[in-house]
Amino acid sequence: MQNEQNEQNEQNDRDRQGEQATRHNDGHGDTGTAVGVGAGVGGLATAVGLCRAGWAVRVLERRTALEHYGTAFGIHPTAQAALDRLGLGEALRVRAVPYRGAKIRRPDGTVLAALPLERIERKAGRPELLVSRPYLIDALLAELDRLGGVHLAYGQRLTDADALDADLVVGADGIHSAVRTARFGARSRVRTLGTAAWIGIAGFETGVYGETWGDGRFFGMTPVEPGRTNWYAAVPAATTADGLRAAFAGWHDPVPRTLADTDPATWIRYEMRHLHPALPAFVDGRRTALVGDAAHAMTPNLGQGACTALLDAEALTRAVAAHGRSKLPAALRAYDAERRRSAQRVALGSRTLHRFVTARRPALRDALVGLLPG
Repeated sequence: MQNEQNEQNEQNDRDRQGEQATRHNDGHGDTGTAVGVGAGVGGLATAVGLCRAGWAVRVLERRTALEHYGTAFGIHPTAQAALDRLGLGEALRVRAVPYRGAKIRRPDGTVLAALPLERIERKAGRPELLVSRPYLIDALLAELDRLGGVHLAYGQRLTDADALDADLVVGADGIHSAVRTARFGARSRVRTLGTAAWIGIAGFETGVYGETWGDGRFFGMTPVEPGRTNWYAAVPAATTADGLRAAFAGWHDPVPRTLADTDPATWIRYEMRHLHPALPAFVDGRRTALVGDAAHAMTPNLGQGACTALLDAEALTRAVAAHGRSKLPAALRAYDAERRRSAQRVALGSRTLHRFVTARRPALRDALVGLLPG
């Protein structure tokens, strides 16, 4: 109970700080210019927060246009609160669906445990939500259009971070961040895990949600919107598209049916990667801050990638709004103090869970999971 009260107090403090920062910058007082590198979730959310604080913002994106790819993002209650403070909470809730009743299963369908979604909902007072990635990107872009004053430039490949003309530089350019490399060198490098993730959307609602854990592989299903099911699979990296269905043949219904219902041409594959070792700071102390995957790219096992990016964006923009351009180094220190250890704990937990879930000898793993509440 005391821990829950402490977390609620911290949340209330952040809400008050956000309101104070917004009031302080209603007249666009001690503001400056910012360049965000990368137009993913973290980069766009940061641009929204800075624009709301009165900063002039440019966003540089190496792609010639934003791609509407991807399936569903899980949005934890803490990230929902961050979106509320950014003025995007209602836009999220218009299209999001609650995530409840999910289980961990064996390939034969035996339930090992329940995911703690209902406990999270009782504690936070709001459910875990799922929203499609394309919709979230569109909502962020729409808010930038509504706010005005943000210039989004496509086809801009960064070659020299030091040459960027701005008071603040935000590296939101993903796991292979050019900003991170320019400011922090090779202190944290991209590591592969020998596992590939495949994701897609089936054209029916399975009604069976959660994850099924097998021998070195797993399969997950979540709701995403009426009439559709978001699915994801993790298999050894050498598994081909032709071999994906075979990898889950014989698993409980509706796993094979979900794959059979989805056109392989729409499947998305990516190799699971993360950053290691952890960075000693998310800021350079002068004018540069990293957010999202650029700072702490993690495996997707905890479903927290988008959440941590949103929390980074909101914390950074709140600190910048509260301190102003004249005290930007203090703002960067405040952001780093709030977010770095928290995000790195999530990244470590996700990597640890990946090793646990993909164990090649799952008997002990299943026995341990079976001890959790069902």
